[in-house]
Amino acid sequence: MNIGEAAAASGVSAKMIRHYEETGLIPRAGRTDAGYRVYSERDVHLLRFIRQARQLGFSMKQIADLIGLWLDQSRSSRKVKQLAESHIGELDQRIRELQAMKTTLEKLAHDCHGDNRPDCPILDALGSAHDCCGIAGEHA
Repeated sequence: MNIGEAAAASGVSAKMIRHYEETGLIPRAGRTDAGYRVYSERDVHLLRFIRQARQLGFSMKQIADLIGLWLDQSRSSRKVKQLAESHIGELDQRIRELQAMKTTLEKLAHDCHGDNRPDCPILDALGSAHDCCGIAGEHA
């Protein structure tokens, strides 16, 4: 199947498929004599695996590790579980950070009059030299 068909069958865009090939996450596709990429059902299965891992928030590095474990029939499930538990810890941390952001924004929104006056505690807090949010580091 061509890249468009593989994209439709896997739920991964053609652009992302090309990106995964360029970064080495998936092997380069075979080519026809005309130079078009050709994908097999196994390739589509791998793309679905990646899409589902992305939906669970795994990083590209973690996905590469998961693919390696998935393809290694002699692997122990312990390694997979450790990777999943590590990711759960990361998600817990992100949830705490998001909760702190939400709490701060709720307080700032509550303190803002939301009327025609120009003064605004939300903008004042964002422009302050002090950390308004109580969250360390910058989030991208």
